[in-house]
Amino acid sequence: MRGKSEQGFTLIELLIVVAIISIIAAIAVPGLLRAKMTGNETSAIASLTAAKVSEVAYSASCGNGGFATSFIVLGTPMTAGGEAFISPDLGSSATPQKSGYAFALGGSVTPAAVAGPNDCMGTATVTGYYATGIPTAFGTTGTRSFAVDAGNTIYQNITAVAPVQPLASSGGTPIQ
Repeated sequence: MRGKSEQGFTLIELLIVVAIISIIAAIAVPGLLRAKMTGNETSAIASLTAAKVSEVAYSASCGNGGFATSFIVLGTPMTAGGEAFISPDLGSSATPQKSGYAFALGGSVTPAAVAGPNDCMGTATVTGYYATGIPTAFGTTGTRSFAVDAGNTIYQNITAVAPVQPLASSGGTPIQ
């Protein structure tokens, strides 16, 4: 029988509980980090999908057959109070960062983009585009880099460098 002053947990019992919780955390944390990285990569693919859809819509409706030269052009509405071609999370910066990825958009390299006709707002266009998504901390925020061009197929590399043009022969793997 224990007396009233001997109630509670012993130091050994508390240490065992802390050890068990530490072991469970050590098992769970890597899985959580992998899930977060997968979410970042999925977000990057979705962002490049939005970029390619926006470029096609821009070319057809305002670009007179040419493509936008930057995310800022896609993020600018055609008319006052109108809708932009791409959401503000990508269209408000020339080099947006989102979900652990850095994005860039410019004219294509192969085939080399040349100046296209001015768009409906008088902004210069190009004949091809090339957009990339690269992890900001390779191995932590993502393990794949992505690229898309006027061929509208997203390619991936398992390196910290986006697939280069021509995408079909760059060693990258098509995913969409």
